[in-house]
Amino acid sequence: MINFIKFKLPVLIITIFLVLGFGKAAPAADMILNDLAGKPVNLSNYKGKPVILFFWTTWCPYCRQELNKLNLQQAKISREGILILGVNVSEPKYKVQRFFKGYTLNFQMLLDSSGALADKYNLIGVPTFVFLDKTGKEISQTHNLPANYKDLLFR
Repeated sequence: MINFIKFKLPVLIITIFLVLGFGKAAPAADMILNDLAGKPVNLSNYKGKPVILFFWTTWCPYCRQELNKLNLQQAKISREGILILGVNVSEPKYKVQRFFKGYTLNFQMLLDSSGALADKYNLIGVPTFVFLDKTGKEISQTHNLPANYKDLLFR
């Protein structure tokens, strides 16, 4: 009985930790989002390659600035073996499509209409860059594209 009481609290803490999912990186593998054409995209298809997820909204002026910068750097980033996926958060498809009318987008844009992927990564605001290693594990989050993004992804 004494041994059980001695280990009761640590077992309870570990159980709560596991049930609530603390310590787990949100894997991209278990999420399917639609692109602007309505085609479903399974994020697990990108395992094996480092990924930058760029979360943004049409109404955010800082998001627009980062979107333009990222769009200009896409070719260089792609040559480095890194995939960029834009993720619009909680806006209807028609609004995002209208935003891109007449705009040349150099990377794939996905729609997180319900905000479920943003919730998985515990986003606090937009713009947010989420860096995923080759296994889909989150490495880092920032609100702008850091100069050392390549170092983050290829540690």
